[in-house]
Amino acid sequence: MIELEGLTKRYGRKVAVDHLTFSVRPGVVTGFLGPNGAGKSTTMRMMLGLDAPTGGHVRIDGKRYDHLQEPLNYIGALLEAKSVHGGRTAHNHLLCMAQSNGIPRRRVDEVLDLVGLSAVAKKRPKGFSLGMGQRLGIAAALLGDPKILMFDEPVNGLDPEGIHWIRNLMQQLAKQGRTVFVSSHLMSEMALTAEHLVVIGQGKLLADTPMSDFIAQHSRTYVRLRTPEPEKLRDALHSAGVTPVTADDGSLEAEGVEAARIGELAAQQQIVLHELSPQQASLEEAFMRLTADTVEYHAHTTTTDTAVQQPAAGPEPDGTPAAPPPPGLQGGGADPALQSTPQTETPQDRPAWGEGWKKGR
Repeated sequence: MIELEGLTKRYGRKVAVDHLTFSVRPGVVTGFLGPNGAGKSTTMRMMLGLDAPTGGHVRIDGKRYDHLQEPLNYIGALLEAKSVHGGRTAHNHLLCMAQSNGIPRRRVDEVLDLVGLSAVAKKRPKGFSLGMGQRLGIAAALLGDPKILMFDEPVNGLDPEGIHWIRNLMQQLAKQGRTVFVSSHLMSEMALTAEHLVVIGQGKLLADTPMSDFIAQHSRTYVRLRTPEPEKLRDALHSAGVTPVTADDGSLEAEGVEAARIGELAAQQQIVLHELSPQQASLEEAFMRLTADTVEYHAHTTTTDTAVQQPAAGPEPDGTPAAPPPPGLQGGGADPALQSTPQTETPQDRPAWGEGWKKGR
């Protein structure tokens, strides 16, 4: 279990994390959501002792991270997959981590096999694609077979098969009774993976609730109806105390009543229904509604040839003056030389999967 109590982090006058208190419990995948600048990465770094909190504390199974002996046996984390020594082979990178935490050498081969990197174990990570680097980071998190796992954007750069694999892996780890804490901006993927959500905005806790409750509390639910007899259906609904509204496409929308009840009313009045479908917002819509007032960086559409709008210059978190934008970005214009597309793994650079990949799926 991970426990945060009053966790706070300030950079000069900037409050990055503001008295966060919540627990990440075992047995479920807990999603960690928030807009850019909300304090997610800072919070996760403080959990691992990489940043010192200004106030409050974090406990990993009741202890501070820096009090854990051989911490990789307690908690494994993927925060920045490319933070590896580019000159070491993938195998030796993991071996150094294993030897520093009393982990048997055989475990290195096991996790490389599990994530599908056995074929490139003797290659240097500096030549890996983004997706292969993610797999190596996941292997490092799994190295100590820990009871607690933290992943920051774990599907970044993975192909569809890899995304399916890591999603199933996280759910399997939770079913084994482990604590799984995952942060991502991909709402569609989070909706398929997480069962519980912790949402923050501007460093403050906004929600700590099961996924289903979060969507129900922060979205509109209704039943959509289509019928060749709309007036007759309106009268039937009015008699039951329901006032439907007409949508732009001519369908009826009824709130505060279950679809089954409407079906029964229609059957009693012998009304033909062409559609009877419950409607609920997606996780993305519910998240956008909750965090609308906490978004720090707003993008704007424009009718000019300006492609990128830069935020106004301001001091850095430590109070030093902000540097001016690069020459190509002054005036809001985008410099084509600075634009790039994230590199994802392709069938050409993806390693051949061994038995460990098949077992891990």
